[in-house]
Amino acid sequence: MNIIIETNRLLLRTFTEDDAALIYELNLDPDVIRYTHDPIKDLSHASEILEKVILPQYALYNHGRWAVHVKATLEFLGWCGLKYRAELNEIDLGYRFKKDGWGKGYATEAAYASIQYGFEKIGLQRIVARAEIDNISSWKVLEKCGMTYIGDGEVDGYPVKTYEIRNPSVR
Repeated sequence: MNIIIETNRLLLRTFTEDDAALIYELNLDPDVIRYTHDPIKDLSHASEILEKVILPQYALYNHGRWAVHVKATLEFLGWCGLKYRAELNEIDLGYRFKKDGWGKGYATEAAYASIQYGFEKIGLQRIVARAEIDNISSWKVLEKCGMTYIGDGEVDGYPVKTYEIRNPSVR
């Protein structure tokens, strides 16, 4: 297990090619993907997402979406982390958790740790996050992490709220 971040309750590690089943099972729950609109069709599709989207970020940018586990039990909760979005030339904070992990502060803990990693370990100047307009729980996570609402927008035809946080150490 290649652990990138350790918090009080969580371990964030790099995904591997062997994690397709975790990605697939996470995305099977319609409530989990309610605001993301990107279902994974099958295990093959999950493998493709790992191979073409998630794993290349680690080598190219020294960050990415990381698998999140409960430290005490090693239970897989979902993912969280940073992703370079070339089309917007920005670093995006994202997260997705299984329902049994909702409402326990895991998303906030993992997201905050990801922000700190971005600022302290790789010197990012700015991190952006978006949450669909109706996803109030996600806004709350971003606000608890110190992100500031900067406006509404649209992603893939869906209305979103955009948040940002700037590295206080970089002027």
